[in-house]
Amino acid sequence: MKHSAEYERFTALVDRVLAVPHSVIKQRVEEHRKQSAQNPNRRGPKRKRKAVTPSASDHGANH
Repeated sequence: MKHSAEYERFTALVDRVLAVPHSVIKQRVEEHRKQSAQNPNRRGPKRKRKAVTPSASDHGANH
């Protein structure tokens, strides 16, 4: 069965996309999230920062 040139290009593109391992995709998404979180002018909800809790050994040093 003969296919059009557009169909051949589309199937080749889909094959390339599906060949990327999931671990690589997860890594790229995480890098993008870290980069976008550093933008102070970004739109949308801001990520909450983790609270810094002092350790028990630090408590005695303050007195």
